Amino acid sequence: MVKNLLIISLLVFIAGCSTALSGIAGQNENKVTFYNTFGYLEGDYWVIPMRVYVYHRRRGIERVTTSFAKRRYRLNNDEAKIFRSRITDIVADSEWRESVRFVFDDDPEGEEFMLMVDDGDYARTDMNGLKMGEIRIPVERAEELLNSQGSDDGWLSFHATTSRHDGTGNIELIEPQGLSVISDIDDTVKITEIPAGSRIVTRNTFFKEYTAAPGMAGLYNEWEEASFHYVSGAPWQLYKSLSGFLFDENTGYPEGSFHMKNVRKNYFNLGSWRDLRELITNENVTFDQKFEQISGIIETFPERDFILVGDSGEKDPEIYRMMMEQFPDQIKEVYIRDVINDRELNPDRLSGMTIIPARTILPGVTQFSQD
Repeated sequence: MVKNLLIISLLVFIAGCSTALSGIAGQNENKVTFYNTFGYLEGDYWVIPMRVYVYHRRRGIERVTTSFAKRRYRLNNDEAKIFRSRITDIVADSEWRESVRFVFDDDPEGEEFMLMVDDGDYARTDMNGLKMGEIRIPVERAEELLNSQGSDDGWLSFHATTSRHDGTGNIELIEPQGLSVISDIDDTVKITEIPAGSRIVTRNTFFKEYTAAPGMAGLYNEWEEASFHYVSGAPWQLYKSLSGFLFDENTGYPEGSFHMKNVRKNYFNLGSWRDLRELITNENVTFDQKFEQISGIIETFPERDFILVGDSGEKDPEIYRMMMEQFPDQIKEVYIRDVINDRELNPDRLSGMTIIPARTILPGVTQFSQD
């Protein structure tokens, strides 16, 4: 999503503040983010891949960075408040070599779980505060957890147990057969106006309340028995604001797993600078990321049917056409929310796809008030 020098410069500035102003960070809070994920059956076990972020929230740096942005972008008080909420994970202090224990809610056994990596060892966070691994739960044990939580839709909730960490999470156990919907986010379910250009994208991403795409939540809720996967080119640091918006009862999108872009932010690590450079200079970064994540989901569930939903503003039609060619028996339908009028200007691009007409987004023009 964020592929322009203006936004990246802002994020680099924020990171610089995080390092240079660490002495005024204020009171730290131990936090852990468990990103929405799913589990799949493998023999007699549910395998659940997980991504966890451990950090300290730094309110002092949030205030300083917000004050800078307020002057630089002439924000009013409401816009500044929104900006501060959006940068919480960007300016947070990532915690290194942390291990997190968690327990499923209402578990009669109170069993603690920790993420395992490929060599069978427990996973610890890297210098970016991240750890990725998996847990395995016997089928009978998972059924017990579902019953204890009264879950009839496959979703399980859990929470961190150690005194050093505070966080909750959700997992959907997805059966081998059924219907899954893979959805883009920006300009598909949320209006970001990416074709309008970086200035407008910056405003819609960081300074204003998110706006749902008209009619899309209703469409998604028509697929009552489906599982949902939200795949976005936005960085993981925006997960909480995006998931909080989409799954709010007033917005009404079905809950699902999240799959986003990895942008490391430890600036003593050369990989972090490589991530930023690629965002600015490599137009294929989001294409490759979304292709790999979407194909990975489909390959994980070879017996499930899939519906793909995206928009015409970026490369969703090209990615989805590749999916149709690679998985012809599984892709049942592709929906494209046409935000650049390709249905008239470039109809071949959307051939074989179900078109959802939308307001046309023009370069340099926003549909929202600039007041």
